[in-house]
Amino acid sequence: MTISWEDFLARVVERGEYRGEAEADHAVRVVLALLGEHLVGADRLDLADALPGTYASLLRDAQPAAEPLTAERFVEAVVGWIDGATPATAQWDIGAVLSTVADLVPGELIDRVVEQLPDGYDLLFGHPLPA
Repeated sequence: MTISWEDFLARVVERGEYRGEAEADHAVRVVLALLGEHLVGADRLDLADALPGTYASLLRDAQPAAEPLTAERFVEAVVGWIDGATPATAQWDIGAVLSTVADLVPGELIDRVVEQLPDGYDLLFGHPLPA
């Protein structure tokens, strides 16, 4: 069952210690839209199906990126989309969003998603791969 938009956002607000829903919502939209550009196939759709409709469409409707972003470049891309962000705050935003996602979907789906992405995304999801 998909979590409601309100419950999802409340979890991100709490995890990211945001001042309000608007700030958290912006972070969610930026992170999921960028992530959607780097996922393909059934895993992207399965992940979208686990999210509230508003956020699911960000994954489903994203246009594929020309080339994959390393985890470090993903953080830099988030910096470019959030006013006043630094690499440290962007990493915090990414962690708040992606770890919330990882808590809500089966671990095997997160594993498949992380396998599609360059090294380092496992840590962004708060789901480190075994050494």
